[in-house]
Formats: sequence, C-alpha cells, structure tokens
Amino acid sequence: MTATPARTDDLTVALDSRAALTDAARPEAVARQHARGHLTAREALAALVDAGSFVEYGGLVRPAIAGMEAAADGLIMGTAQVQGRPVAVVFYDYTVHGGSQSYMNHHKISRMFAHAARLKLPVVCWLDGGGARPQDGAPGRRLAPETFVLFAQLSGLVPTVGVVPQRAFAGHANLAGMCDCLIGVQGSAIGIGGPPLVAAATGTRLTPEEIGPLDVHVASGVVDIAVETDEQAIAEVKTYLAFFAPSVAAVTEPDPLRLRKLVPDNPRRAYDVRKVMDGILDVGSVQELRRGFGKAVVTALGRLGGRTVGVVANQPMYLAGAIDSPAGDKAARFTQLCDAYDIPVLLLCDTPGLMVGPESELTGIVRHGSRLLMALANARVPIMSVVLRKAFGLGFYIMGSQALRPAVLLAWPGAQYGGMGLEGAVEIAHGRDLAAIPDDAARDAKRAELLEAMRHDGSAVETAARFLYDDVIDPADTRRLLLLTMASFANLDPNRPRRAYIDAI
Repeated sequence: MTATPARTDDLTVALDSRAALTDAARPEAVARQHARGHLTAREALAALVDAGSFVEYGGLVRPAIAGMEAAADGLIMGTAQVQGRPVAVVFYDYTVHGGSQSYMNHHKISRMFAHAARLKLPVVCWLDGGGARPQDGAPGRRLAPETFVLFAQLSGLVPTVGVVPQRAFAGHANLAGMCDCLIGVQGSAIGIGGPPLVAAATGTRLTPEEIGPLDVHVASGVVDIAVETDEQAIAEVKTYLAFFAPSVAAVTEPDPLRLRKLVPDNPRRAYDVRKVMDGILDVGSVQELRRGFGKAVVTALGRLGGRTVGVVANQPMYLAGAIDSPAGDKAARFTQLCDAYDIPVLLLCDTPGLMVGPESELTGIVRHGSRLLMALANARVPIMSVVLRKAFGLGFYIMGSQALRPAVLLAWPGAQYGGMGLEGAVEIAHGRDLAAIPDDAARDAKRAELLEAMRHDGSAVETAARFLYDDVIDPADTRRLLLLTMASFANLDPNRPRRAYIDAI
C-alpha cells in the first residue's frame, strides 16, 4: 500500500509546534538566561552531546493546566551520544517556569528513567529548578507518580551524573542527592526546601544562597566536583562518562623515577599523595571526587594503561592520613561505586590508623570507620594495594593487609608496619619496665632502643620476610607491576552479580 501523504496543514502545525521549542523562538527568555551568566538548557545539551545525535522525547507535551504556555513543559529529554556512546539526558529548563517539576514533566522524566533502565543507558541530569510547580497540585493528581523511585532504582545499574548550574530545591535536590556524581557550578544553591518552604516552616526568610550555597555542599560531601561555569561542568560530565567506556588506546606514561623521591624518609613529614597518584596513573587521566570532604583520603577515577581504575589513597597532608568518620564514609561510597561498575580499586596506604580520641568518638567513628572495611570486604572487583609508608592499626588492616585478599599487595622500601603507632606500642608493651628506671636519661635511652627494635621488626623487608606483603619493590616499578597484575584480571566473569545500589553518602 502507498502511504497517504500528510495534509499540508497538519505538517505545518507539527513543524510550527517543533519550531516553538527552539531557543530562537524565545529570544527574551534566552536573553534573561544569558544575563544570569548561564547557558540555556538546550545550549548546554547541544554542548554535551555529539552533533546530530539527540532524539527528543515529549517535546510537544503541554502543561496540565489549560492555557498555560511552557515549551516542552520545562523538561528537555531524550537519547543521544556523548563521545560516541549512548546516554539518556534529562535537562530541566530554567527559562520555563523556573524549571519547575510539573504533573506532565514528571510523567516525562519517569518515562526516560524507565527507558534508561531497560536499555542500560547512563543518565545525565541537568537539575535547574526550584521544585514542584504549585499550580499542578490539584486534588487527586499525583504530582510525582514514579520519578524518584525509578531514579533510585538506577543506582548501581547505570552511571548517573547530575549538574546543578543554578538552583536545585525540593524535588530537584532529591534527584541531585541520588546521582552517582554531582557537579555544582559556582553560585549555585541546593536545598531540600526552597525559600518559601523554609519561611513557612521556620518563619525565617532566606535567599537560596543562604540556604544551601555551593561551598556548604562541597564541605559536606554532597557535591563531588565544583566548577566555575556551565561549560566546565559539561567538560567534567564528559570526563566522568568516559571512565565507563572501554579502555583508551592513546596513553601518556608518567616518569616512573619521580616516585622514588615523593615520600620523605622522615615519617613525620607530610607529602601530597596526589603526586604519587600522578606518578602511577596515565598522564592527565585523573578526576578527583569529593575533594572538599573527608580530606584524610583522596578518591579519584583514573586510568592505568588506558583502563579505568578507582583510587583510594590516604592523605598525609590531613590528620597525618588517619581515617576519620568523613573519610570512612567517602572512601566506602567510592568503593561501592567502583564495585557497581566493575572498576578495579587501587589502595595507596599511608595511615597511622583510624582517628582516635573523644572528639572522634562523638562523630560515630566506630560505625563510620567500619564502612570502608565493609565495602572492601564485600567488593567483587579486584583490589590492589601499595603501602607507601605508614601501615598501622586497623587503618592498615583496611588499606593494606592480606585479609582482604588483594590481587597484589606491594610495599615501598620505607614502609613501616605496626599493630598500632610504634610510640604507643612501646608504652603499652614496656610501660612498667620503663617506669622502673629511675634515671630520666637512661629511661629515654631504653625507650629509644625499644622503639628502634620495633621499627626494625616492622620494616618493609622484615615484614615481607613474614609474608605480610607479596613483595617490596622499587617505587619506580609500581606502575609496571600494577599493569601486569591488571592483565591477570582477563578471566573474570563479566556476568557476575552486581551491587544492588550505591549509598547516597
């Protein structure tokens, strides 16, 4: 049968309706958005996806309120390619009723989340709006039928990355809090309740920036990456998504000899573990997550020989690398993320242990400090561990012991092992004998002698002789040995069970 051609007037109506969605049809709204210093949602989407790859869903949807004008009902969504790989995109449009969530666009976004789950598509969310549209809250109308449950069910199934370019309140903040990775633009604000709800609940009138500015969310761990502009946010999204693609062929190797000089001989001298990471991973491949939170550890995605790895590294620049509650939470969630998406984990150990003392106990360190051990012990991806210097107490048990059955456990020559900090161990083991020495100088000399004996017993070579390490290596050999170890992962079952979901914090 020959298809009946569309009537000219029907085609005109359809084309005119689609043309009304473009930025060109709404110059005043576009000008206002540019005056705020931000891209429009369609400009941001075009900058993210490969040219010509976007297929829009629900662009012609009208608001549920009769006579209310709203291009695409404030939500631009569909499928596209980013650097040649398929994704689902959902972009709230701030120029349309402040990017508010409506009855109809909730149905739209729920459709796209279900579609992403079915086709295993990574999801990019542009979260720009102040929550629900109050006009749509009619009796009997379910404003958010499945949106939040469907998005929660994507956790651990497909990578999800969100961007907050301006404001994300109420429902937008809820979605932000469930993203695997959240990127915030300078000047943005996030809050469970926006100014009207805060005023109604507390009687205090605040601006959005007074409720939840970006620096608050960087420090609290809500935001993974902070940037200055929308364009930088888009670049970070592309970088993040690329870690879930196959290995890259073009690799620039760092100078391995630099690693010999990065860790000071003096155990009391700090150094930045990021320099060690840069000396091991492919040049220019590192994307650090949650830099402003849990500073006693560094968590980052990077590449080794073109293959994605996740790095958890103790940071001697903060608390001498002791794992406190925020660091435990940060590293545990990062381990879950790596485990969910089959990313091997590299542990770089230099820690005096878990943070001790009454202030630490007030933070719930007993629970929070256990989270990383539980995440690593239950991870199904391979773990590799390198002890750079200090390896004491439960911190070592978590970061660098054979108990976790790492694929390889290496130590640098200056590594120092102990069941606890050596000075404390001397006092606990020999306190009475030391107290019995009446002369101060003689007591100090004996203490130093005992301490040196413990240092010798806990040295890298002596520890390796008791098979606590697989090998003690030249730091310059670290990258080569890790690459060879990763080659042994080839026979892992790609269909092994996956993690159910990733913790929100």
